[in-house]
Amino acid sequence: MAAWRQMSENDIPGLVVVANAIHADLPESEPVFRERLKLFPAGCLVFAEDGEVGGYAISHPIRNGQPPALDSLLGKEIAPDADQYYIHDLAILPRFRGRGLAAACIGQLLEVARRHPTTCLVSVYGTAPFWTRYGFAPAAVDAALQEKLGGYGDGATYLVRNNGTNASRS
Repeated sequence: MAAWRQMSENDIPGLVVVANAIHADLPESEPVFRERLKLFPAGCLVFAEDGEVGGYAISHPIRNGQPPALDSLLGKEIAPDADQYYIHDLAILPRFRGRGLAAACIGQLLEVARRHPTTCLVSVYGTAPFWTRYGFAPAAVDAALQEKLGGYGDGATYLVRNNGTNASRS
């Protein structure tokens, strides 16, 4: 199985290359990635092979139902009353796909997330069926969250997973 490791500052230029290739229509600035790494390093993973970053994951705790808007900074700290885990992004370059990288990464992220009752994410590019394999399901959204979802592109879907009862199904 492919190995993911903790991200470092040195990985960020490669991460930006992957992000720009995968999310050309949903760009985020380098300071967003640097901030997430600084605030919650346990939720920042990278896959690199032969010195090339081929994939990354960014995740961190949030307040329930309040994922950040795309390309926005969180501030000086993770909210002390954060009660939900948020998978901000999981991106893998096409040439590295088909090797079990996503499943391995999601397993690591859900291990970090288990301290929280639920994990959420914003599914883009029609990936909701992929995420259902890991126990995620569409959840109700209020007007404020619906507005944020608009910034993630057409068809963005808010998904939630119960960490206590949903086992990963790969």
